[in-house]
Parts: sequence; structure tokens; C-alpha cells
Amino acid sequence: MNIDFWNFISHYYINPLIYDTGYNPVDTITYAVILGLSLFGVHKLLNKLNITVDDIFILAVSPYIFVGGSLRVVEDAGLVSAPWKYLLITPLIFFLVFFVCTAALVISIGITKLTSIKYYWLFGAIGIAWGIINVALLYLNSTTFNVTVPVVVFSIGLGLAVLVYFTAKRFNIKLFKNRVNVFILDSQLLDATATAFGITFLPYAEKHVLPSFLIAVTGTAFIMYPLKLLVIIPALYIIDRYLKGESENLIGLVKLAILTVGLAPAIRDIMRMTLGI
Repeated sequence: MNIDFWNFISHYYINPLIYDTGYNPVDTITYAVILGLSLFGVHKLLNKLNITVDDIFILAVSPYIFVGGSLRVVEDAGLVSAPWKYLLITPLIFFLVFFVCTAALVISIGITKLTSIKYYWLFGAIGIAWGIINVALLYLNSTTFNVTVPVVVFSIGLGLAVLVYFTAKRFNIKLFKNRVNVFILDSQLLDATATAFGITFLPYAEKHVLPSFLIAVTGTAFIMYPLKLLVIIPALYIIDRYLKGESENLIGLVKLAILTVGLAPAIRDIMRMTLGI
């Protein structure tokens, strides 16, 4: 193999994975492309399974987003050794959670065909159980529990989401009459709050490329709030306005992806700060 090519792969992909040093422009763009292409594959899979990506499905998937965030904290805490710990670092953790999530979905559909239970109840319950196991594992291996962090972060994050929601309702902005859109906004503001809190008041740092750049330029982590609003609101508007004629499942998957990239990091950051990891 060409040495320059191998050095490129090592520098931009392998080393950030092994040493968990954060993201760079190359791997960020690569993972974004992979995510976009993966959505089409998942779209075909869900169509074959006759699954509709509606509000209930997204709610049932939400525990697996929590699982992803909490698994990152399991790795942060050093509870898993190499090489297995690399499965809990981006991008490998996405594949791990995806395959388990898919298996749980197929099993749930198979079981519910024999009963009167709706598949999404069993599917969601499996994700909740997995999340509880992760939390228990972290709690039992932690000596710190700062209850102030989740109380403050969730209060501010949810409070801002409610403020935006009622402002939109007051001015009859239809975008946030959609429950999934509100959920997405809430997750992104929660992520912004966790980032701002951790960097401003605790010894944490941002690892993503664009937020790191903007924080460095402005000198404050609170830049995350306008950044989130300036990106998420137009994105949701474009999806609802210009993709209306597309497949309902494809639209739902795009929104699920946006929800995931906000909620999973938020969960990770909140749990790390709470447990002092």
C-alpha cells in the first residue's frame, strides 16, 4: 500500500479513533456522507419490513439513541479495554447500535406477530432495558454523582425549547406544531446547554470541528445556542416544505438522524458531567 495513503488514513481516521482525540474536517465530512448514504439503505430495509417512520416509531427508537450516548460514557470511563473499546467510539459505535437495534426490531416484529402486542412496545422496551443496564454499570463504577448537572442542564434545555415552542405558537409558526420537530429542537438545545455548561463551568472541551472553531472565535461556548437555531430551524423548514412529496419514511429517517446527532452527544455530555468522567 502507498505509504502516503496509509499515513493519510492513519492521521485522519485511525488515530482519532484509537486515541479518541476528537474530529477533524476530513473524518467529519466522511462520516456525514456515510450517514447520508446509510439513510437510503435503512429506508429500503424499513420498507421491506413494512414499517412506517412516524411519531411512534421515532419515540420507540429514542431509547437506542440514549444507549448510544451512554455507551460512549462507558468507553470514556475506561470500563472496556482495547480492542473492544473501539466499538464504542465513532463511527464504529453507530454500526454497533444500528445492528443491535435492527436485530431488536426484527425480533420484536416476529414476536408480536404471535401476540396482540404492538411491535413498537417490545422494541422500545428492549432499548430501555439496554439503557438501564448501561446506567447501572456506570453508576456502580463511579464514585461521583453531581445531581446539579442534570437538573440545571435539563431545566435550561427544556425551558428554552418550551419558550421557542410557545413563541412559534403565538405567531402561528406551523413548523413547531409538529411534535417530532419540537423533539428535535429540544434535543439540539439540550446539546447546546450541555456543551455551554461543561466548557464554561467545568473542565470539558468541544471535539467537533465547527463548534470548536466558533467557540474559539467568539470566546464563549454559549455561541452553541444561535448556532443550533440557525442550523436546525432552516433544516426543518426545508424538510417540511420541499420534501413534502417524498416518501414519508425517508423524511422521517432524515429527522431521526438530526435528532440522533443532537440527543446522543447531549446524553453523553450530561452523564459524563454528572459522574465526573
